[in-house]
Amino acid sequence: MRSGRIVYTNDLPIYAAFDAGAVVFPGDLTADVPSRLNAMLLEGRLDLSPISAFFFAKHAQRFALLPDLCIGSRRDVWSVVCLSRVSLAELDGAEIAVTRDSASGRNLLRVLLERRYGVSATLRESANPFAAALRGEPALLIGDRAIDAQQTFAPEHVHDLGREWHAWTGLDMVYAVWAARRAVFDSQPAEVARAHEALLAARRWGAEHPEAVIAAAQRIAPRAAGFYAAYYATLNFSFDAQARAGLARYFAELRAIGAIDGAAPVEPEVLVVHP
Repeated sequence: MRSGRIVYTNDLPIYAAFDAGAVVFPGDLTADVPSRLNAMLLEGRLDLSPISAFFFAKHAQRFALLPDLCIGSRRDVWSVVCLSRVSLAELDGAEIAVTRDSASGRNLLRVLLERRYGVSATLRESANPFAAALRGEPALLIGDRAIDAQQTFAPEHVHDLGREWHAWTGLDMVYAVWAARRAVFDSQPAEVARAHEALLAARRWGAEHPEAVIAAAQRIAPRAAGFYAAYYATLNFSFDAQARAGLARYFAELRAIGAIDGAAPVEPEVLVVHP
């Protein structure tokens, strides 16, 4: 299996096991930002991958949604933030510099602005939204750069989109799901199942060895003592009923703003290994 992995430290509770050699992935792993993993899966350069929840909804007929795994938040997320000197409700007519790296974060911001606050803003793709924020302009950041922002900007200027979503809906937010290309899922069920089981084994290892996961994160992006333990506690990697309920609401809100056309499933496929 040719599989993707997200290049940020938020994937390490699952993928650190492969890096440490504690679990063997049955195939190749390619690390990249979510937007490029999305494109690689759609174009057939990957067989399965974590992809943006929004991208899955947009192309649901091309993908098989895999069970048990997601990247989400119960409340705060820390790594999907809008930097703004005013509240989101005061951004009507504003131009917001947004990262090119995440479809889910960008569209979550749209949902919050348009549906929660009734705000119409222009989202402008930027190669460096962090620089825009330093100039005092509103900006959307994700991943490790969003975490950097929390250590750079005043707390009142950092708007955590997971917290905003939960305050509005009372639900989880799901940013990424694991999916396989439909053609691969249908033609190679045993291979998909083996890859999925390796991912679950790696997640179990990560939960059992948090110190190793944190050490791996510190090697990539050093942070203050205690940071990664607190950060990983904010994230949810289980595609459980709570996560699916939040994802269903997100998909409904995407339809309401015209970001997707039709319904997208939140119930995963059943993995069946044929003899």
